[in-house]
This record gives sequence, C-alpha cells and structure tokens, in this order.
Amino acid sequence: MTLPVSFPLETANRALGVGRTQGYFMAKAGTYPVRVRQLGRAYRVTRYDLWGYLGLPVVAPDGAANGEAMAA
Repeated sequence: MTLPVSFPLETANRALGVGRTQGYFMAKAGTYPVRVRQLGRAYRVTRYDLWGYLGLPVVAPDGAANGEAMAA
C-alpha cells in the first residue's frame, strides 16, 4: 500500500493531537509545528515533514530509510 505524498491539514491535526479550529488558526498564522502548503483554499502537509516531526522513519522511493542510500 502506498501512502499519499501529502495529507489534508485535518489528517495532520489528528496525528498531532491538535483540534480542527486550532490547527487552521496555526496554519494561517504560520505557527503550525510542521511546514504547511496552501493549494488554493486547501492546506496540506507533506508525509516527509509530518513523519519527520513525529520521529517516524521516512522511507525514500528507493526503500532507503531517512533518505540514506542503501549499502550495496
């Protein structure tokens, strides 16, 4: 199963334990804990930024964890 490259702000809010109203307020004010992208009226958070903030291993498309090259 492949996860999307970015998530809606509400998904990131749930992962971070932030309420909907507070999450949108922080996104608009520029104080959200991770980088937020605004596409039109929608706010999105990348999987890379969210997982990195949560301390989860970020897996690159080639399968290397945290963007490190795999040993041959």
